[in-house]
Amino acid sequence: MTGEQSPAEHQTALTRDGRGRFTRSLATAKRDAEAARLRSRGLSYRAIAAELGMEAASAHEAVQRALKATVAEPAADVRQLELERLDTMHNAALAVLEREHVVVSGSKIVYRVVEYATDGAGNILLDEDGHPKAARIEPLKDDAPVLRAVETLLKIQARRAALLGLDAPVKAETGVTLNYNIVGVDLEQL
Repeated sequence: MTGEQSPAEHQTALTRDGRGRFTRSLATAKRDAEAARLRSRGLSYRAIAAELGMEAASAHEAVQRALKATVAEPAADVRQLELERLDTMHNAALAVLEREHVVVSGSKIVYRVVEYATDGAGNILLDEDGHPKAARIEPLKDDAPVLRAVETLLKIQARRAALLGLDAPVKAETGVTLNYNIVGVDLEQL
């Protein structure tokens, strides 16, 4: 509580959000910013307290809150920018995933035979070179770009989860066993 604030004013400055956590009012944020400005000019916490009508400990807390907010706001902006970039990459990878891909070899599309040509008795007809004649062909699907897009999407999702702190911390157990060997001492003489 500041030296010039009444208990009611102090309580108003420390409001709670929907989760019961204390939040800063606009007046508190302005006072914190002024305390940080005075500190940046080299004033001691006692001098800041005298200038703003508060205790030295309150001046220190005000400067710390202002510094924390100064760092948190740009960090939130950077986080949002990164999320937007990840969304753009996600959409591009998803478009590749959903697109149809065909195998190309020597700048020509590779086809597969879906159905062979047959005569009335069901025998496969042969061409002039003795190879089976195709009645119906279709381009051979290429799964490689799809699999690469899936890998990329998984990496994007992992990055998004890390950025948002969605991954649970990994618990690592470590153990140390110490053995002491006492050399040069006869334990029976002790």
